[in-house]
Amino acid sequence: MVDYVIPRVLVSKCIEFDSCRFNGGTIASSVVKSLKDFVEFHPVCPEAQIGLGVPRKVLRLVKRDGENKLIQTETEKDFTEQMAGFAFNYFSDLGEIDGAILKSRSPSCGTNDVKVYSSVDQSGVVERSAGVFGAAVQKMFSFKPIENEGRLRNFRLRENFYTSLFALARFRNQVVTARTLRALSDYQARHKFLLMAYDQEKMRELGQIAANREDIELEQVISSYRGILQQVFSQNPSYGSHVNVLQHAFGYFSNHLKAQEKSLFTEYIQDYRQGKVPLSTIISLVRSWIVRFDQEYLKNQRYFDPYPRELVEISDSGKGRDF
Repeated sequence: MVDYVIPRVLVSKCIEFDSCRFNGGTIASSVVKSLKDFVEFHPVCPEAQIGLGVPRKVLRLVKRDGENKLIQTETEKDFTEQMAGFAFNYFSDLGEIDGAILKSRSPSCGTNDVKVYSSVDQSGVVERSAGVFGAAVQKMFSFKPIENEGRLRNFRLRENFYTSLFALARFRNQVVTARTLRALSDYQARHKFLLMAYDQEKMRELGQIAANREDIELEQVISSYRGILQQVFSQNPSYGSHVNVLQHAFGYFSNHLKAQEKSLFTEYIQDYRQGKVPLSTIISLVRSWIVRFDQEYLKNQRYFDPYPRELVEISDSGKGRDF
């Protein structure tokens, strides 16, 4: 049985946790709901926690003097500085997180899709940006997987989010806590295929750091490794990169498989390239061969068990798979 760490995840409280939206509502999210058994959530509603109450008057992002301001439309009061101050104090108490799920389009929590108006009366949208709190989260926890609940309805983005979230949580739990070169080397060895899928060049660079042939002080080694690791998981791997890893794994079995099985693998690869099936479908197929042929090396590769299998879900929003 594969053991999984418990990631620490910041989440907008209105998503599945509390009726704290401006209108007193709650946002349903099957992703957040399913994650509750596997992560340690830290819910926050910044608007309620700066004293605006529930329900509350509507806030908007408004462009003023070249800056985005958080304005209450009815009173025209500016809450930008108050929200920024709350974020600073909140992060000081929160500690380290492995990722975040924030409310889409929220002038406070939004990550990249918040309407910015030219004036309080909403005369025109001049751009889309992050909300005030959302921008602070992205700045404070740069290189961490941060998504909104809307984008996570897309299965490819969801797979990447889960993969990055649990990989970084494992590093925090297994390497940072243990603080030994052995733990670092073990992490590198078990994540080789996964790192290969994200960035082959950085995979090799991380391997050199973990080997520590220059006998660098341990804290510096772990810090250097972690910095690059976070960069690796801050990007989404291409279809081609995953196909390369899958074909590499396929080579371990190709001489033992029937012609029909080889054809099935090829068909799945083609369907994956076209966005018709999720990565987890092909991983499940390869995993069955790992068990069948008792392939010990691949058994230990986290690429084939990147996150709890209970989270595998192929449903999709139907929107662009690369948005």
